[in-house]
Amino acid sequence: MSRLSITWLGHATFVITTPGGKRIVTDPWLEGNPMCPPDKKRIASADVILLSHGHSDHAGDIVGVSRSTGAPILAVYELALWLERKGLHNVQGMGIGGTVTVAGLEITMVPAVHTSSTVENDTTVYLGQAAGFVVKMENEQTFYFAGDTAIFGDMRLIAEMHKPEIAFLPIGDHFTMGPQAAAIAARMLGVRQVVPMHYGTFPVLTGTPDRLRHLVEPHGIDVLVLKPGETAA
Repeated sequence: MSRLSITWLGHATFVITTPGGKRIVTDPWLEGNPMCPPDKKRIASADVILLSHGHSDHAGDIVGVSRSTGAPILAVYELALWLERKGLHNVQGMGIGGTVTVAGLEITMVPAVHTSSTVENDTTVYLGQAAGFVVKMENEQTFYFAGDTAIFGDMRLIAEMHKPEIAFLPIGDHFTMGPQAAAIAARMLGVRQVVPMHYGTFPVLTGTPDRLRHLVEPHGIDVLVLKPGETAA
């Protein structure tokens, strides 16, 4: 087996390659993403796509990435139905707390404190609950992709039940938690490493990795800061 590999394409879009070589895409937003490098605007291969909620800065390229990769999409039930109405066929609807096995990976949908919607014909369409995901990989290690969320007390239950080693946490503030809350979340989750996301894309997202690092390093938690397009293995 190889090592876990993480490529950040800006905002909440990652390509995560597991030790067994499975490619996981999270919240694909490429074309309209100002953080995504021009040469990274297309994802050609994936084994599974995790879609945390329906906001356009997370689901903006879900149709294109689904069609170019053929990868199954995991999404909360109502969002899955909406995607199927858009003509996507390889969609698996889930409920919060459910676990499925896809591409040999055990994937559990966990809560997030956020909203989920899209705009169609000048009307807001609600798309079920926002969610996060815990992925157990081939080597039995797990990571937690939080999606967009505030801090919430049941992160302690995620720690107790799934024991994630790495957490992908939003830190931008305003629409999600900021660095201070993310630092407490990291301690609650018991992780050894945090990968910050959902910051710097727009001026209103003011949280910074430096602030997060300052808050968590005294607790022995590493912060993996990637530039858009950069890969860490």
